[in-house]
Amino acid sequence: MLLDAVIKELDLEIRYSSDALGKPISGVYISDLLSDVIANAEAGNLWLTLQVHPNIIAVASLKELAGIILVNGRQPDPETLKKAEEEQVPLLSSRLPTFELAGRLYLMMRRC
Repeated sequence: MLLDAVIKELDLEIRYSSDALGKPISGVYISDLLSDVIANAEAGNLWLTLQVHPNIIAVASLKELAGIILVNGRQPDPETLKKAEEEQVPLLSSRLPTFELAGRLYLMMRRC
């Protein structure tokens, strides 16, 4: 499944878009603890979180994640947007709660 297909099907708001929107997603990781994401997320995962500070971009870059989706309509800090652009990390936002968004992503991944 490609990131741009997820954006379209789930009507995600693009907060920062790099040239990587056509890259494949290998899975989804859900956590609000940065240390947990560092320890357990895999390269190519799409990360769901409610954290909005710049450190999420550093973690996504370190782990080579496909992108970040902010849940519950959360919006990133201005500094986070700047960091996303510097690190070329796709940053998206959804109005959906984590549980519903995860369920929809699960169904999408099963279809692929």
